[in-house]
Amino acid sequence: MAPYHLRREAAGNAPEAQAPGGRGAFAYDGEFWRRLAHFGAAHMPEWWMRYSPPFFGVAAAAFVPGARRAVLENLRRIRGPATRLRDVVQTGETFATYACCLAEALAYGSKNEGVPELALPGKHHMTDALADGRGAIIATAHTAGWDVAGPVFGHDHQVDLVMVMERDRQETAGRLNDHARTAGGLQFVHVGDDPLASLPLLRHLRRGAVVAIQVDRAPRQMRAREVSLFGARAKIPEGPVRLAQVTGAPIVPMFCKRLGFRSYMMEVLPPVRVPRHADEAALDATCQGIADAMADFLQRHPTQWFHFGRG
Repeated sequence: MAPYHLRREAAGNAPEAQAPGGRGAFAYDGEFWRRLAHFGAAHMPEWWMRYSPPFFGVAAAAFVPGARRAVLENLRRIRGPATRLRDVVQTGETFATYACCLAEALAYGSKNEGVPELALPGKHHMTDALADGRGAIIATAHTAGWDVAGPVFGHDHQVDLVMVMERDRQETAGRLNDHARTAGGLQFVHVGDDPLASLPLLRHLRRGAVVAIQVDRAPRQMRAREVSLFGARAKIPEGPVRLAQVTGAPIVPMFCKRLGFRSYMMEVLPPVRVPRHADEAALDATCQGIADAMADFLQRHPTQWFHFGRG
């Protein structure tokens, strides 16, 4: 989704790994499999779209060993070592949840589309942030449901929600996701490593929109700040705090969890305001606070993190 990575190897929101299948149309995240997923979500009976994704998710875990190892590594980073049974169950659950979210997103614009239910604990924090009249910046992670529940959130708050998305590795496969997002009413901006790509975000914030940026990944080309995450050194992108500093828009840490079929919860935390003249120490402290909020959510919901690359 968004262009932020803990390491460059972890590009994209689909399961990422050095896996068999290459990088052509038949790669595990290529056009063939994405079209197959879209066909099942959009054209098969709704019961198929509802009940089959966990099976395909677990199958992906079995046939994409690089991504499976990466998920297991991340689970161990989050919650420490566990029994082999727990490792297997939680790894499978992560892939199954991802597959369910993908199917529900790809169903938009088809006979199987539906409006998801969305719980918003801490909703008053976003109301407080928007009271400034400067828009808001959501700091989030690659967790369940943004493609599905994002439009519901925007409608609930009567604001435009703009997701910052990274382009898929394969353009033809990415168009399927983009079509479904548009059909669902989700606005998004594709950005890459071009520093000028931040200009549309400035325009959106200045008109009072909410811009959601995923901070759990930071490519080498992007400026990032070092933080402590799960007791180890990591980096998160500097972009959100710089946007907040320039525009005055508050940062709202906010993380999404899938509860069940077309049922999601977004946890909203108190807004963080970055003074225009904040010094380096203050910016570092803001980034660490965001990292701490993310770590707390992931420790409570480890199988909701769709970080299929290492780092």
